Amino acid sequence: MAKIKTRLWDAAEHLKTDEDMAAYLEAALEEGDPALVAAALGDIARAKGLSRIEGLGHENLFQALSPEGKPEFSTVFKIIQLLGFRLHATVVQA
Repeated sequence: MAKIKTRLWDAAEHLKTDEDMAAYLEAALEEGDPALVAAALGDIARAKGLSRIEGLGHENLFQALSPEGKPEFSTVFKIIQLLGFRLHATVVQA
């Protein structure tokens, strides 16, 4: 029986365009899970080659954006702006 070779799937490898990245972030936001949003931002940052933001080095950036990270909103907001995105609000129908 032949062995099957596998490797870890990395979302960052599949985020090629700004539109892909925006759709990925939008999907994460729609889930309503802060850890998922942070992880998606980390994937997008890696896809764009972002290694640091002002006041937050490489290791701290990706630690904050890992699924286990708990970044402050100001950090998330800075990262969203730096990545070239804008948050907007819509009314949710009950």
